[in-house]
Amino acid sequence: MEPSTPYGRSPSTPYRCAAPIPYGHSPSVLSVRLLAALLLVLLVVPEAAADDGPGAPTGWTVRPAGGGGGGQETRPYVYGEATPATVLQDLLSVTNPARTPLTVRLRGDGPAGAGLRFAAETVTVPARTRADVPFALSVPGDAVPGDLAGEIVAVGGGQEKRVPVRVRVGGPTLAALTVEDVEVSGRTIRYALVNRGNAPLRPRLAVRADGVFATLLDRPARPLDLELAPGRRVELTEPWPDVPALDSVTVRLRVAAEGGARDEAAASAVYVPVAPVVGGGLLALGVLALLGTGTYRRRRDGRGTAMADPAGTAVTGLDGATVIKPAGATLADPDGMSDTGPDHTTDSGPDRTTDTGPQAAQPAQESDPLVKAGAES
Repeated sequence: MEPSTPYGRSPSTPYRCAAPIPYGHSPSVLSVRLLAALLLVLLVVPEAAADDGPGAPTGWTVRPAGGGGGGQETRPYVYGEATPATVLQDLLSVTNPARTPLTVRLRGDGPAGAGLRFAAETVTVPARTRADVPFALSVPGDAVPGDLAGEIVAVGGGQEKRVPVRVRVGGPTLAALTVEDVEVSGRTIRYALVNRGNAPLRPRLAVRADGVFATLLDRPARPLDLELAPGRRVELTEPWPDVPALDSVTVRLRVAAEGGARDEAAASAVYVPVAPVVGGGLLALGVLALLGTGTYRRRRDGRGTAMADPAGTAVTGLDGATVIKPAGATLADPDGMSDTGPDHTTDSGPDRTTDTGPQAAQPAQESDPLVKAGAES
């Protein structure tokens, strides 16, 4: 049997055996090109990343230190739990990948950042180096239970970077809310809310107004659009467009919040129509003016009648009384002084002087006829 080939026919020419080539050493144009590209990347890319230019390092980072395996930083922010009057300690990592030193200034910001203290507020990080900066966070003794937020601010190389800080403060919570300074002014009710506790509150308000005979206003409790922080005071107003025209009212405010906080306060007001009051006042003034005018005219008419009496001369004294002085008689002053001159004498002739004292001031009286008859007999 003739030997056969894999194709079932005799070879036209005999096979030639080539020398064996070791595995992995076969030349390839594609392999050469890939090797050249890899060398180019290794030589050029690190050089571009490291060459940041003199005095202007870029690409530096700041973050909480530690927390991950294999050199990976996993903490996105600083977090801690504490009670009032305690201190938290941690580390902050500043990494400088550039070939020049980097100077960074550190400070705190926000409510939680106010208690931050760094081992060094200005840190110089050498080239291609990471510096871990210790810092402490003090929680105030009067801190209220809840969450505090802040930031660590790092400034360097013409850039500013921030690291969030979160602190949860534990301890007992106290909810206390008061309503104060309630006042009713026209169509507006004014009042103030004060958070007397150590927890934030979202208050609810109910309003009621009672008149003399009926309830004039009754608004059920509703939430107010505000959050009252501990120790905060806020002044608010409540509109009341349908006030009564004539009534005496008592307005009562009730406030409540979560945690059992509640309080109540009241104020009173009197509503009187403006137009009737003004009209009544003007009418009273008119009546008084008419009465005064009539009295003055009567006194003036009486005084004129006395002055026109033919039997004598009418003289009005200081007390308003009218006295008729007969013709030729002298009327004395109330103090016993004559009204005829400073010398208190009346000249009735060349050689006669008349005393004008209290006795002479009396009008002359005629003698009794019976007395005259007896004298003549």
